[in-house]
Amino acid sequence: MKDFDFYIVPTPIGNLSDITLRALDILRKVDVIACEDMRVTQKLLNHFDIKTKCISYHKFNEKERLELFLEILNSGKKMALVSDAGTPLFCDPGSILVEELRKNDIKITALPGANAVVTFLSQVPRADEPFTFTGFLPRTKTQLIEVLKQSARGDVIFYESPNRLMDTLEIIFEYNPQAKIAIGRELTKVFEEVVIDNVQNVKKHFTQNPLKGEVVGMIYKSYEKENVAEIKEKITLLKGKNFKAKEISTILSALYSYSKNDVYKLIIND
Repeated sequence: MKDFDFYIVPTPIGNLSDITLRALDILRKVDVIACEDMRVTQKLLNHFDIKTKCISYHKFNEKERLELFLEILNSGKKMALVSDAGTPLFCDPGSILVEELRKNDIKITALPGANAVVTFLSQVPRADEPFTFTGFLPRTKTQLIEVLKQSARGDVIFYESPNRLMDTLEIIFEYNPQAKIAIGRELTKVFEEVVIDNVQNVKKHFTQNPLKGEVVGMIYKSYEKENVAEIKEKITLLKGKNFKAKEISTILSALYSYSKNDVYKLIIND
């Protein structure tokens, strides 16, 4: 197996059992672990009885750590990079470091592992494969609306703070009251939940069930008029297979950014 100097290592997004055997092996073998929050990483290492030295590396000291890390690596030692949870460089620091290491011909590899976006998407039905990942949503309404415009062309995946989610859902509702939304919270944890519905019902759900924990969400591709003919074609096909109207509404609302009621209206008017 090829030997590397620097390893990008995903860590669990909630359930510690999700860490891979290879990740544990690398974290034990390297000389130094660069981590976002030493307190968070130390809990993980203690759980698996790993004694490797840690050095803090976060968005406020990214550039000043470059010289130190290059010195460590050039001395023949090996390093790993982890974030607090999930895969580094996904809305976490690391990009500046990796760019600098490649300029200096440091041998780098990344391990596969936990990632909130992949975990979320693997349990959310979508009509098409393409999507846009926008990271954490912008804080201002004007900037958020610019992101929402992207949903006219395809599904938009985002991270959001639980403290801001209700405000975000309100802006989405103002922009497009028919928007279909999927929200996942506490993924891989005890209180994991994924809610898929129109934005108004999602707002109502989380008003009654206050949010805690990390949030990943998706705004489904906006419904467009040119999809009507395609939906009607699918309705005819499913009717021919003896599916009932309720079943057809459920199936097609999962595939298109259209509510069950709106699909049902197309069925009865067909």
